[in-house]
Amino acid sequence: MANREMAVYCFDTLVSHYNNDETPPPAFDDANHPLFVTWKKIVNGGEPRLRGCIGTLEARRLISGFKDYALTSALRDRRFPPIQSKELPFLQCTVSVLTDYETADDYLDWEVGKHGIIIEFTEPVSNTKRSATYLPEVPAHEGWTKIEAIDSLVRKAGYNGEITESVRRRIHLTRYQSTLFSMHYSEYLSYVKATRGGVAPAINGTSKPAMALS
Repeated sequence: MANREMAVYCFDTLVSHYNNDETPPPAFDDANHPLFVTWKKIVNGGEPRLRGCIGTLEARRLISGFKDYALTSALRDRRFPPIQSKELPFLQCTVSVLTDYETADDYLDWEVGKHGIIIEFTEPVSNTKRSATYLPEVPAHEGWTKIEAIDSLVRKAGYNGEITESVRRRIHLTRYQSTLFSMHYSEYLSYVKATRGGVAPAINGTSKPAMALS
């Protein structure tokens, strides 16, 4: 189950990166699971905006996984510039632990809001293999129907042709479930003050942001 300590560890990892410090030890048990780390930015009480989301669909150790993907999603998501230390007060971190992988009967054999989906298919003309995933909360947040979510995911996979019923029937779909926990930076500060002697973490200047992957 995703929990508060996992989100704290992701913030600890990012803060330690900016300070060029060792990350404090995690306060959760290690195990093997697929996982994702999502960073969003909230400004002036507006809708949280995605700043990075990267993870793995294959099981790995949670401690090393959250440490790696906390930084990768913050600094190396190719869709966004690297998160800078001055953005910390506006950040929200969501950790996701993925479970219950199942092979679906067809591309509609899943529930919006309950299942995350992985699609794999081969393009009809070029025979190029494509794949992509959405976490369970994405289609629900966007208000998509199943077909709208599938078509969006086909585009995310890099397919630029016409999306026909024939293309959809080529899809091999794996569904999964997840638990998640979200924490704002202000909640992280409160947690640190309450559990580490009343001292909030400080940022020792701004380190040079890492370059995005090419």
